[in-house]
Amino acid sequence: MSEKRVYLFAEGDASMRDLLGGKGANLAEMSNIGLPVPPGFTITTAVCNEYYKNGRQFPSGLLDEMRAAVQSLEKDLGKTFGGSDNPLLVSVRSGAKFSMPGMMDTILNLGLNEATLAGIIKQSGSERFAYDAYRRFIMMFSGVVLDVDKHHFEHLFDKKKKSKGIKLDTDLSAADLKEVADEFLSLVQKVTGKPFPTDPWEQLQLAVEAVFRSWNNDRAIIYRRTERIPDEIGTAVNIQAMVFGNLGDDCGTGVAFTRDPSTGEHYLYGEYLMNAQGEDVVAGVRTPVPISELEKQNKAVYDEFVAICARLEGHYKEMQDLEFTIERGRLFMLQCRTGKRTGPAAVRIAVEMVEEGLVDKETAVQRITASHLDQLLHPRIDDVYVSDREIKAVATGLAASPGAAVGKVVFDADTAERLGNVGEKVLLVRDETNPDDVHGMLAAQGILTARGGKTSHAAVVARGFGIPCVAGCEAIEVDMGTRSFSVGGQTVNEGDIISVDGSTGQVFLTELPLIAPDVSGHFGTLMTWCDDYRRMKIRTNADNPRDARQALEFGAEGIGLCRTEHMFFEADRLPIVRDMILAKTDAQREAALQKLQAVQQSDFEGIFEAMDGLPVTIRLIDPPLHEFLPNLVDLSTEVTELRLAANMTGGEAIKGLLEEKEVMLRAVENMHESNPMMGLRGVRLSIIFPGIVSMQTRAIMGAACKLAKRGIKVLPEIMIPLVGHVNELRVVQTQLESVAKHVQEEAGVEVAYMFGTMIEIPRAALVADQIAEYAEFFSFGTNDLTQMTFGYSRDDAEPKFLQTYVEKKILPYNVFETIDQDGVGQLMRIGVERGREQRPGLKCGICGEHGGDPESVIFCHQLGLDYVSCSPFRVPIARLAAAQASLRERTTAVVLDK
Repeated sequence: MSEKRVYLFAEGDASMRDLLGGKGANLAEMSNIGLPVPPGFTITTAVCNEYYKNGRQFPSGLLDEMRAAVQSLEKDLGKTFGGSDNPLLVSVRSGAKFSMPGMMDTILNLGLNEATLAGIIKQSGSERFAYDAYRRFIMMFSGVVLDVDKHHFEHLFDKKKKSKGIKLDTDLSAADLKEVADEFLSLVQKVTGKPFPTDPWEQLQLAVEAVFRSWNNDRAIIYRRTERIPDEIGTAVNIQAMVFGNLGDDCGTGVAFTRDPSTGEHYLYGEYLMNAQGEDVVAGVRTPVPISELEKQNKAVYDEFVAICARLEGHYKEMQDLEFTIERGRLFMLQCRTGKRTGPAAVRIAVEMVEEGLVDKETAVQRITASHLDQLLHPRIDDVYVSDREIKAVATGLAASPGAAVGKVVFDADTAERLGNVGEKVLLVRDETNPDDVHGMLAAQGILTARGGKTSHAAVVARGFGIPCVAGCEAIEVDMGTRSFSVGGQTVNEGDIISVDGSTGQVFLTELPLIAPDVSGHFGTLMTWCDDYRRMKIRTNADNPRDARQALEFGAEGIGLCRTEHMFFEADRLPIVRDMILAKTDAQREAALQKLQAVQQSDFEGIFEAMDGLPVTIRLIDPPLHEFLPNLVDLSTEVTELRLAANMTGGEAIKGLLEEKEVMLRAVENMHESNPMMGLRGVRLSIIFPGIVSMQTRAIMGAACKLAKRGIKVLPEIMIPLVGHVNELRVVQTQLESVAKHVQEEAGVEVAYMFGTMIEIPRAALVADQIAEYAEFFSFGTNDLTQMTFGYSRDDAEPKFLQTYVEKKILPYNVFETIDQDGVGQLMRIGVERGREQRPGLKCGICGEHGGDPESVIFCHQLGLDYVSCSPFRVPIARLAAAQASLRERTTAVVLDK
């Protein structure tokens, strides 16, 4: 490749994120605005892609370009890479366009060997520092490049400390550390069969290759999949001159945020350690101290750092995540990037930055993500329950990521993932987490660690994904051998249920009830801004007044899907439904239908009253009738067992029960279908058993008329599901129109109502113009439309092959979570266009689960839908996505005008 592959920091800027990655672009930007940044250079993301394109071969000529860049560093610093007098050591770090904290690999102190070690001793005047740097380098390089498990090194290191009777790393002498380094080198020889590489240039090439490889390690792949980061963008590699925070007590290292990443409060948040290197802080090896303590230790450095933080936040107009090192009392900035934050923090920061004049409202709205709002709705522990029962926390750690979680204790990431994938709620408990644990962290309800601070790996990852986390809970002692932890004289075994509160840091050895959060304040302000920008209405899927009221609190503007059959499944109604199904005469069936009408009408009255004049779309019965009866296999087994018991005992009670179950079994067998999803359901059921939907329509209109008489405005929209042919809709709608008019005549009141249909069969979308002759509104049932378009059964596809399809890139994502725009989306587009050609102004919406997915909401906006409908807790997310869709459209229009 001919284009430039290596950029000195002085040659880049913040606009070059695609090429230099976020870290490289920001290091260049900080250098160019005059901040104290150790010099370095960046190998571009294009080289990473070239590496993979060439079958993971180091690109030809790249090493020569790296030599030229190193020479520039040598000239700048007066040091020599590989030299014995004044050696230059470097760090090698990853850096993709999008921040992926801890997901890829880093190597510090690169360039050390016996010769340069002597130079470092001479240069620093500290033999102890030199061997401390050397043992760190051997361990880090061996783990990242040579694939030697770091636990082997940790075992040797801990063994040395125990033999000396000490606990702190800093208490080991130079001689101790030299022995440790020698043991590390012997370990590498034993495990790999080769001596540790001593040529600095060989070390550098191997390290760069290792960073490229880390782009496709398991944790990075999982992170990208979760965050929907494209695989093809690659990572840059940043090579930077080392500065040392472990030279002595006037040295240190730390991580800080310009605002609290958990709460969003505007103050300098962070931690640091004196006489330490960077990994000591983020890996939880030692427990750091708050950044505010630095003012007491070195006010001049602290003041300089505070000024830099303010300057960078003002420069980027965004909360910053910063890494720094202090060497011999001099401050150096090693990284700045947009800080990961919790949902509550994201909302507060966005709103307050508008109030401070840093950004405008449009920018604030566009910075919030769906996951931010999702986190904002995290449950919390019921304090009243805890107080009334005088339940005490057994331990308190650091409140590292907000929200409360309850689950079974597990001690490794694989177990967490395995149990989480089958629906078990688990809490991952570790001494400390590391990047290899990310798959288990994502599967867990919460995380508890014995070590580490608020900027440890566990804390950063948990906050990024909205997982409650308590870190640095030093009162617990984890024993992986027995898969248990002890605290306060008690032992907790794997599988025991505990509760953690990531907002307070408290740990409880019992299952506590959780309650939904109360959202207001900054959240309300942000939602008001969203409502100012969006065009689409946001409705909710709700089957009862409780869900309806919850959705209203979150800003729903109506109900887009009320599933009437869900009301049938309640314990007091199911026997009536079964009586209706099993009725032998019309009179028996009519009696059951009248009972159901009474309870259905009561349900609708509650929903209409809760919605108070907002539209309510009610779907008539959709599932096949056998769903209201016992499972065929279970019932067959029960009947067989009863027959055996009856033959043995001959009891009248058993015979009576057997007769009852045999009647039920015959009914279930008669209704059994090979493919019920494609069978007698929806509008087909309404044609074969018209009494059910007539009853439902009477209940709907009866409730509407009753409330109308009380002066309450109601807007019922009656939806006929699963229509594939216009004649199906014509037959059923004509019948139900007659029922609706009759109810109004009896009540002596008129109510505005509509009849419409769900577009969930591909044929319906293709003949939408015919269907719109009768339907007054369309609601796209994208769950079934996706199933029928792909020919997938969702219940079978998701557990058996869909995830594999995504991993193998056969599909870009789970099509039941995000609308397939190329296939299902085109059917929706055809349906909208043809329907509105027939009936101008036809109201169109979506009521499948896609209605709460941000990308799907944006697509619905592009189609010109009038509304989306989603579950109550997704309503704020849909409001946000609809606003962002409008803003995106506005931005595109401005660009086109230019």
